[in-house]
Amino acid sequence: MKILVVEDDEQMGSLIERGLTAEGYEVRRVASGMDALIAVAHEDFNLAAIDVMLPQMSGFELCRRIRETGITMPVLLLTARDTVEDRVFGLDSGADDYLTKPFAFAELTARVRALLRRQSMGAQLTLELGNVVLDSRDLRVSVSGHTVAVSPKEFALLRLLCGRAGGVVDRTTILEEIWDGTSHIDPNIVDQYISYLRRKIDSTLAGIRIVTVRGTGYSVELTE
Repeated sequence: MKILVVEDDEQMGSLIERGLTAEGYEVRRVASGMDALIAVAHEDFNLAAIDVMLPQMSGFELCRRIRETGITMPVLLLTARDTVEDRVFGLDSGADDYLTKPFAFAELTARVRALLRRQSMGAQLTLELGNVVLDSRDLRVSVSGHTVAVSPKEFALLRLLCGRAGGVVDRTTILEEIWDGTSHIDPNIVDQYISYLRRKIDSTLAGIRIVTVRGTGYSVELTE
């Protein structure tokens, strides 16, 4: 597995590189967003760990530009900025997860393993429900044959709910499955992403609807 580390702090970057290498990963480390864009244009990576506070181009912007190229590898943002707004902005930029500094290296490697595992499992699945098709290889959602633009997190959330259609998925499960835990992120982010999906997925055309189960979580049901 090959990981791209984008970190301009030499000490932090070296620490992450040595640690991931010791875990058996092949690591390519760069110090700027432009160098990262050049790297992803010429090399294949299984995952990118990107510091948000980069010179000239922020990690948010770098993530957005990587997604614009069509690259769907998991992206883990690393940052000392831990407000809900920052986390939501990072996830909306196309990141798959968000780790706040300072962090224990064991947590970083656990997040990396979880993202790689999810990517490996998702790449094998195409899920169809109602008039919705979820293509996990390209993170593509189509409704009645028309592509609907969604972020990686929106896709993962919709896939989780559709994969358990007819049952209730509680908030804790959603946070653990999609955001890899409940301790580092505001639970209200679940409501925000459900709202995003409802605005994008027309239940009449999709043949499914996302139902709120008060006090518990959410469920996807087929419409008549």
